[in-house]
Amino acid sequence: MKYDERISKLKDEIDKARDLKIRSEAKLEQLNIQREQILSELRNLNIQPEDLEDEICKLENEIEQLLFKAESLLPKKH
Repeated sequence: MKYDERISKLKDEIDKARDLKIRSEAKLEQLNIQREQILSELRNLNIQPEDLEDEICKLENEIEQLLFKAESLLPKKH
């Protein structure tokens, strides 16, 4: 391969890498915006991010109890 072909190939690879970097930075910015929105929603619900797993478990238990209560109010089939 001639030098000019190798240089052209390197230039193309650099351009591809630059495009990938730009797309990756844009995606990172979008993800950071989403993260801030989620954290803001959690703050509005008075939930700390580190307490999220506990809160999910608490809500799952509450749903389970309410479903059990609703099922117990239905007439039993014979």
